[in-house]
Amino acid sequence: MTTARCRPTWDLALDPLVSCKLCLGEYPVEQMTTIAQCQCIFCTLCLKQYVELLIKEGLETAISCPDAACPRQGHLQENEIECMVAAEIMQRYKKLQFEREVLLDPCRTWCPASTCQAVCQLQEMGLQTPQLVQCKACDTEFCSACKASWHPGQGCPETMPITFLPGETSSAFKLEEDDAPIKRCPKCKVYIERDEGCAQMMCKNCKHAFCWYCLESLDSFVQVVGIFAGFGLLLLVASPFLLLATPFVLCCKCKCSKGDDDPLPT
Repeated sequence: MTTARCRPTWDLALDPLVSCKLCLGEYPVEQMTTIAQCQCIFCTLCLKQYVELLIKEGLETAISCPDAACPRQGHLQENEIECMVAAEIMQRYKKLQFEREVLLDPCRTWCPASTCQAVCQLQEMGLQTPQLVQCKACDTEFCSACKASWHPGQGCPETMPITFLPGETSSAFKLEEDDAPIKRCPKCKVYIERDEGCAQMMCKNCKHAFCWYCLESLDSFVQVVGIFAGFGLLLLVASPFLLLATPFVLCCKCKCSKGDDDPLPT
């Protein structure tokens, strides 16, 4: 007959835990994910939420390490992102990547027709001057510089934006009122549509944060909140309400002030 041997007390110690820089929790190694490029390690759940947030909000196409003090300034590779998010989120990420590539390519541009999302090719020999572009998908003819209808012999209107994202149009969006659903980014002039949510907006093209109603910059408020917390964008994962609510409180008066001239009840 064999008898069970008692394990020494020190042999019963738990496996070492690893600290997550995002939530500050401690987890077993199997619940952690290491970014290959910089070797920074985070709990898988936090890193997944961080990546999903950036993709859903369209904030980044090159997803950087969430550690603001990362010595190597690492980025997540596409295969790392694909293993972490659902198929539909990955599809959106690839779409954002493609949009960004077209936006930065001087030889390609989006068709400005609101019902068309085709990519049009420009002639390389005339990139410095406005040229006639004809969309092969919808036959729309437009100016390569201002995206308005082709205007031979005439200069481009100074008020026309230069940068467009897919599905935008240079002629249909003329609303600039406070309640207009579509406005231009005050910084890069790209058109932005707001369908719901608070007054804080962030342009997905230039990352400029501003108030939807008065168009005043909110970049300083976002930076102050991020610096105070010490996590930058990490704060969006840990406490998104704090970052989003601060500018909203500051901007509420922009919406409410329209009724300030009304007589007070007596």
